Amino acid sequence: MVKETESLKSELAKLPEFLSLQDVDMLNEGRHPNPFGVLGPHKSKNRRWVVTLQPDAISVIAIVGTKKTELLRIGGDVFAAPVAGAGYNLTVQYANGSTYTTIDPFAMSSVLSDFDAYLLGEGTHRELWRVLGAHVCTHEKVQGTHFAVWAPNAQRVSVVGDFNTWDGRRHPMRRVGETGVWDIFLPGVGDGALYKYEVIGADGHRGLKADPVGYGSQHPPEKASIVRDITGYGWNDAGWMKSRAANNNRNAPISVYEVHLGSWRRKWDDAGRPLSYKELAADLVSYVKYMGFTHIELLPVSEFPFDGSWGYQPVGLYAPTIRFGPPHEFRDFVDAAHDAGLGVLLDWVPGHFPTDDHGLARFDGTPLYEHADMREGFHQDWNTLIFNYGRTEVKNYLVSNALYWMEEYHLDGLRVDAVASMLYRNYSREDGQWIPNKDGGTENYEAINFLQEMNTAVYGAHPSAMTVAEESTSFPAVSQPVDVGGLGFGFKWNMGWMNDTLSYIERDPIHRKYHHNDLTFGIHYAFTENFVLPISHDEVVHGKGSMITKMPGDDAEKFANLRAYYGYMWTHPGKKLLFMGCEFAQPEEWNHNGELNWGAADLPANKGVQNLVRDLNAVYTQTAALHKFDCEARGFEWINSDAEQSTVGFVRYGDDDDAPILVICNFTPVLRTNMRVGVPLAGMWDEILNTDSEIYGGGNRGNLGGVEANLTPFDDQPASVEITLPPLSTVVFKLRSKD
Repeated sequence: MVKETESLKSELAKLPEFLSLQDVDMLNEGRHPNPFGVLGPHKSKNRRWVVTLQPDAISVIAIVGTKKTELLRIGGDVFAAPVAGAGYNLTVQYANGSTYTTIDPFAMSSVLSDFDAYLLGEGTHRELWRVLGAHVCTHEKVQGTHFAVWAPNAQRVSVVGDFNTWDGRRHPMRRVGETGVWDIFLPGVGDGALYKYEVIGADGHRGLKADPVGYGSQHPPEKASIVRDITGYGWNDAGWMKSRAANNNRNAPISVYEVHLGSWRRKWDDAGRPLSYKELAADLVSYVKYMGFTHIELLPVSEFPFDGSWGYQPVGLYAPTIRFGPPHEFRDFVDAAHDAGLGVLLDWVPGHFPTDDHGLARFDGTPLYEHADMREGFHQDWNTLIFNYGRTEVKNYLVSNALYWMEEYHLDGLRVDAVASMLYRNYSREDGQWIPNKDGGTENYEAINFLQEMNTAVYGAHPSAMTVAEESTSFPAVSQPVDVGGLGFGFKWNMGWMNDTLSYIERDPIHRKYHHNDLTFGIHYAFTENFVLPISHDEVVHGKGSMITKMPGDDAEKFANLRAYYGYMWTHPGKKLLFMGCEFAQPEEWNHNGELNWGAADLPANKGVQNLVRDLNAVYTQTAALHKFDCEARGFEWINSDAEQSTVGFVRYGDDDDAPILVICNFTPVLRTNMRVGVPLAGMWDEILNTDSEIYGGGNRGNLGGVEANLTPFDDQPASVEITLPPLSTVVFKLRSKD
């Protein structure tokens, strides 16, 4: 407590009634629950008092115009005095002789409007990032930064940083009505300032937290947030944004190159650092364009503390990771991709968050963002916490974040990670480790509602964007509209197709005839969702090896198998996704601490696979029948499916005026000559791609450019052709136009 000397008692008798000894004591200890109620200017008995807390000061002077009033030290580091006149500055002097003059932040009103406060109180502010976080702005004609954070159960919240010696006593924040939000405007604080929130939680614990809606962070392992002014970027992608709908819909060719930015390439002449956003804007964008992909998908770039999580355990959902540069440079990357005609998708992680002390865990001393009961709130697989989707403010926090990436960074879509873990309460849990829903079932109704609301919000605000679900179960209608009972995603990863076909292709060809169903079963459900066929990072890590090492046989057979598999994948119904390095058959499995083996990409066999993927992308994107009805049964017809010979054949269709495509695959090392195959129409069928071509590293066995079909019925088709089908190959024919 403040020592009450006789002289101090005399002075305190003159102090206003709004300030007590207990207030002074709590201010000095940095635990006052309502600092704006006692600090700053307050009227009492027709006098305006100014009260300020200035740790380590030896004197404080209030200046109004030319008039100076010295404030009295009334206990500890609290100073007060009556100060007449309109407005004032404070000049603070220290024992070492230094002084500084500042505008008193406790004399300034809240930046938040009544309408903002109303929406925050409801938990329905869809543009949460515009009102929470740290915003460089001019308020009441003063330049500075407005800080606002949601911590409804905290006893006290302060903003601390390199501008106030990280002292939580200096800038305690104002509780904004019943919103649960605390805010303060700090004059003179600007872009680049480091900060955290010092929170005294409901449990009395005092801890430092990163900003949940901060635009920037320090480079891990440092943990502070950084004030970033993200206003004023000059986008040059109006043409792309106008045409985006045509590039993102289910009738468009969509071929996605999935990238971990930290390990695509590194600068070994600069301590092995990863490329910056600006360097990636040149090098990665030009490479993806050259390879013929239509979209780049980034593993999460929301700020994350642990490199080994690859971004899938984010702490700063609103902060592009500083590992590759500041926010505007991330925009440079997106802008460059759009200029090249490429869409940019982001892996987004609303399913869980890490337990790091500086993150969201028990943010205000209570399980605020997470569940209190670990049977609902803890992921045993990843040692992470699960968002409480049933809490309105938490759901809104996540929906707003989805909109934020679309609005502020012009992203073209979100691939939502681990959807299955969100949909089921018993995901990866034994009996007794989970809590049933209100009907006694396993479905997580709150998560389902969140996903529906998120998709409705995203497509409502950005109808030309896309959302994609990584969903590994048979949960119904994932990519169907919300108004017909679906989750509302635009697309869904086809995990079943991926698992079955990889299981098939990894087998020795002599055994494949016994597992033919693994190759063909996917067609039975191929049109129940808008599917993406994914060969993602998860298939080339954690001891699974690389794509080429999965293939059986000697080196030549491995490459032939992989080429045939890619040919089947690119011609099979469904959009395409391939993880970086797989396009040139990287020998090693992916290592996030290194870079891709670009040396291997120059070897003849690897270069052949790279050439094949480039040509597959070209054929896929330029041939309507191979993409227009990727998600509709009318675009596909089986022609041949011979388990004994491990061959399959099918026709892909577009509209009536689009030339049909014939695809024949051979998954044995047996050359098949004079193989008769049924076709829907007589005429010349040009061989437009053959994975056995020598430019891909094959034996150059084929059909001399094409085959002539005659009206000899076969395979339940009115016409047929005789073809040469190379061993371990996919061959693609296109009906020649009669024009």
